[in-house]
Amino acid sequence: MAGDADPEVTRLREQLTGVDERILEAVNARIGLVAELKRVKEAKGIDFRDPGREEWLLAHLAELNRGPLSSEGLRALWTELLALTKREV
Repeated sequence: MAGDADPEVTRLREQLTGVDERILEAVNARIGLVAELKRVKEAKGIDFRDPGREEWLLAHLAELNRGPLSSEGLRALWTELLALTKREV
């Protein structure tokens, strides 16, 4: 890989790998929780999809976001994450 000999590049890549590993762990945890929620909702006859909750979540995360992720980027990321989660469960 380009830049392998540069210690600064190596350090930053190692940090990025750590962040990527935590993201993967968090996404897997989210999918597991959503699967459990889906089972509970189905057992109680509650619709799985809740557009109001999804909009609340996006608004809540937008309030917490301090960047550098833009508002548009946040919406795109979470829209895809929600869609991915639904496909996985």
